[in-house]
Amino acid sequence: MRRERGHPLYWIVRGCTWFLSLFYFRFQAYGRENVPATGGCILTPNHVSFLDPPMVGCGLNHRVVHFMARDTLFEAPILGWWYRKIGTIAIDRTKGDLAALRSALNGLKSGKVVCLFPEGTRSLDGELQKPKGGVGFLIAKAGVPVVPVYLDGTYKAWPKGAKWIKPVKVRVYFGKPLLPETFELDAKGKPDYDKIVALVMNRIEALKTEAEQRKR
Repeated sequence: MRRERGHPLYWIVRGCTWFLSLFYFRFQAYGRENVPATGGCILTPNHVSFLDPPMVGCGLNHRVVHFMARDTLFEAPILGWWYRKIGTIAIDRTKGDLAALRSALNGLKSGKVVCLFPEGTRSLDGELQKPKGGVGFLIAKAGVPVVPVYLDGTYKAWPKGAKWIKPVKVRVYFGKPLLPETFELDAKGKPDYDKIVALVMNRIEALKTEAEQRKR
């Protein structure tokens, strides 16, 4: 399967953001080799800041990342244009958005990298939150590797409600991929959505522990 090349604008903005982040955030990425070079893949980061999506994108220089984002972000003309250009998938969080799930699945099956935040919305205190129920369903249906991701520093840099972005060190950790055969089945031999998402969150928690140990 050929790797997606992506829109030139994606790489231009990604390169500029990465360059600025090196100086302002002393940005570092670990484990990017854990993201497959080709084929469909799901990234599952924790969510604490508006900085999370660009920092995930900065962490990968070999894959185009398609984010799932709430549809209200598309209402601003310039941002909406930008999100559509880079292939962001709009999702209505007020209901079960089957069209968005279908779009994500089609992208994954065609070999794209899709990033979704299992917690759904930004954490108010920087700690991990309870994941949304539909995440396990999407992972089970996609049947592609799932790479847990932990973002360290983005909460201190720009927490929810803050007006200014602080020059705090930011690191992103990409964990080893969870393969489809890793996920447990229920008593009827069907995917257990709750256990799938619980395993993903446990892996994110393990990456958080790794991040804390690196600071010592």
